[in-house]
Amino acid sequence: MDGLMQFTTESGGAVVVEGVEDESGARLVSRGGAPARATRTFEGSLEGVRAAAESALRVFRDVSLAPDAVELEFGVKLTAEAGAVIAKGAAEGHLVVKLSWAPGTTPGTDAEAADRR
Repeated sequence: MDGLMQFTTESGGAVVVEGVEDESGARLVSRGGAPARATRTFEGSLEGVRAAAESALRVFRDVSLAPDAVELEFGVKLTAEAGAVIAKGAAEGHLVVKLSWAPGTTPGTDAEAADRR
């Protein structure tokens, strides 16, 4: 297998990921079957994706929309230098957003009612 990268976790464990690339897009090749070691922790690599998710949730939980549920789906790609990045999918970036409301509710209804109180 090529492109193996071992990330340590903050709890002292390890996660081995296949298909990791460097900045040029070249796939990493393991020597002697041992995965290359990442310079960042697994959690540290995912921190940028976490920040993106928090920002997206703030946007979609907006009072004017007032959804009952927000579901975000990110395609995540791990790179040797940058850690985790939002992966390119069929479109330019991979982000699927699903908003839902309970039957009988209208977007913004709860917020408008609260404003009238």
